[in-house]
Amino acid sequence: VAHNSGSANAMIEMSKGAGGCTSDNNPSNQMPSLSQMPSPGQRMPLPTHRVESTIPKGDFKPSHQLEGKANWTYPSPQQFYNAMKRKGYNPKEQDMQSVVAIHNTVNERTWQKVMEWEKLHLDKCPNPRLEKFSGRANDLSLKARINTWMGYRPPFDRHDWVVDRCGTKVRYVIDFYTGSSMTGMPLSMHLDVRPAADSFSAVWDRVRVGIFGKPS
Repeated sequence: VAHNSGSANAMIEMSKGAGGCTSDNNPSNQMPSLSQMPSPGQRMPLPTHRVESTIPKGDFKPSHQLEGKANWTYPSPQQFYNAMKRKGYNPKEQDMQSVVAIHNTVNERTWQKVMEWEKLHLDKCPNPRLEKFSGRANDLSLKARINTWMGYRPPFDRHDWVVDRCGTKVRYVIDFYTGSSMTGMPLSMHLDVRPAADSFSAVWDRVRVGIFGKPS
């Protein structure tokens, strides 16, 4: 996934501090109450329009999500700006629309990669849904830790997504890495998406994909 380097760097910097759950966050998914009001000292108005994703929502309905929507709804540029201010960053108002666009694109790509794994189970569950998610930037996954021991760069962020596979809750681990970049070229990101090895079914999925590859 390639992006404008300035806006992508802003999102990466926010992600590095996103691992902790603050007192005003929902502990089930570490999402704050998303205000649409301008922050103190904000120098220009920001859009409050929210884009609906293509990611189906599970039964869990957090307060920051819009009523009557079957899919998850992304934060507006104003909400994203407020979230960055809350985390102690100094975001630039003029970057926010690009930052939100990158955020949305990365999440859509993540869901596509989740669905590549879920194809293994489409005969039993044709319509999996995203139940909840959490940011765990400060918790290296076992795979990322091993890669770091081998001399590779650690991911700049980690998310855990819980997918509702028609009643079965399946946790996915997503490690986000910065890709190679060249002068004047967009910054790229690499997403390592796989089911957490916390059940026999998930381990078997990883084994058979490692041998046979993901279904087309």
